[in-house]
Amino acid sequence: MNTNLVKELQWRGMIHNMMPGTEEQLSKEITTAYVGIDPTADSLHIGHLVSIMLLKHLQTAGHKPLALVGGATGMIGDPSFKAAERKLLTIEEVQHNVDCIRHQLEKFLDFDSPVNGAEIVNNYDWMKDYLFLDFIRDVGKHITVNYMMAKDSVQKRMETGISFTEFSYQLLQGFDFLTLYRTKGCRLQMGGSDQWGNITTGTELIRRMEGGEAFALTCPLITKADGTKFGKTEGGNVWLDPKKTSPYKFYQFWLNCSDVDTAKYIRIFTMLSKEEIEELERQHNDAPERRILQKALAKDITCRVHSVKDYESAVAASELLFGKGSTEQLNSLDKETLLSVFEGVPQFTVSKEKLAAGIGVVDLCAAETTMFASKGEIRRELKQNSISLNKAKIGEDYVVGGKDVLDCGCLLFQKGKKNYYLVNVE
Repeated sequence: MNTNLVKELQWRGMIHNMMPGTEEQLSKEITTAYVGIDPTADSLHIGHLVSIMLLKHLQTAGHKPLALVGGATGMIGDPSFKAAERKLLTIEEVQHNVDCIRHQLEKFLDFDSPVNGAEIVNNYDWMKDYLFLDFIRDVGKHITVNYMMAKDSVQKRMETGISFTEFSYQLLQGFDFLTLYRTKGCRLQMGGSDQWGNITTGTELIRRMEGGEAFALTCPLITKADGTKFGKTEGGNVWLDPKKTSPYKFYQFWLNCSDVDTAKYIRIFTMLSKEEIEELERQHNDAPERRILQKALAKDITCRVHSVKDYESAVAASELLFGKGSTEQLNSLDKETLLSVFEGVPQFTVSKEKLAAGIGVVDLCAAETTMFASKGEIRRELKQNSISLNKAKIGEDYVVGGKDVLDCGCLLFQKGKKNYYLVNVE
């Protein structure tokens, strides 16, 4: 067993706070630890990845990870550093989300190891039949209102107001820790720094109700160097589900990170060793324009979250948009990726029948699109060799036909270096 988990997390910048005795506990025996994830959506987003990587490193060091999906607490919503109440979910919505999240977690954690295989637990299993009166009698009496009020997550909501439902959240999360301590021998809970109050409520419950000792470890909340929120783009969250965020956009998010942010992210979000990262940083500093660090980060995490094939497709797509590319590369993309790459470019439609007989490029562009103001402009651009069809230069006499239609059912025109147009063939 690797006993240097804490040191591993420290050099990666993944420890914000830690209860005394945590490192000693991890050094002396295989320790079961958990991270909680509230299933408020049917996909994780990259904001969840920090906690998931905590579990990944924990398991790599020989300990046993538990991923708790909050089927019960997800029906309430954690108030921690939220400005307002969340929408409450139905049982069916929560269960659907839990099933989707489980599939995503399986890409990070080994569930089959006979020694320290990961497990997914759902607090709905032990909360669904727990009567309210029993809960406040058995659990509520052990934690005072004064103790609960002192938590930062509650204090920050006192001016705007906090419902009893959300106020009770820390008791429910504390009871999760107590239940996993009793049933799984769980001694450690990990999470973001905003969870410290909820986690320590659990250690306090274990101390008061079981006379036991449990521990807490939190990681910093990830921020960007420019002060904007990590994981957010103009389109919202960067999701792990390819239907919500395409592998191409996922790859581009990491590729476009600043040098300062990438130096931090590559430690947190990859399993690359200290030596590997330092060598990449050396190469990057020698030639920053090559973005070696960003490419290494984007490759590692895109392959892990999606697949090697998705990564290769994203690289090919990037070359098409920002580099020269080729017709063959273009033809290798499915329509979903192609539309993701060229999102926002003008789109037009032409019928298969018109292309079947062949149509001159001047007539096609003039009659079926608004790419150019006139036929004269089209001819002038063609004579200047500035028009490409599917990444290949074409001349004034070119006849567009069925042979030019990409496998995804489109034609891609390019004027100059940056102006693209998609023609859908239907």
